[in-house]
Amino acid sequence: MTQWEKILQYLEDFGSITPLDALREFGCMRLGARIYDLKRRGYDITRTLEAGRNRYGEETRYARYTLRGGAWHG
Repeated sequence: MTQWEKILQYLEDFGSITPLDALREFGCMRLGARIYDLKRRGYDITRTLEAGRNRYGEETRYARYTLRGGAWHG
């Protein structure tokens, strides 16, 4: 199974994914590129930016990708 297929399955199972999820689950360090691959295949995926804190207590921002429905055909 390719990384984009694993990420798609994760999105279908859990609804959304972050870069940290992708790194922990699949060793994927380029989630944005895999999301691009999925979008090119017709999947409707949105990105929202979220805020969190790093281990030093500093604010950081990261993306959360959410699958909206399945693939479109058109």
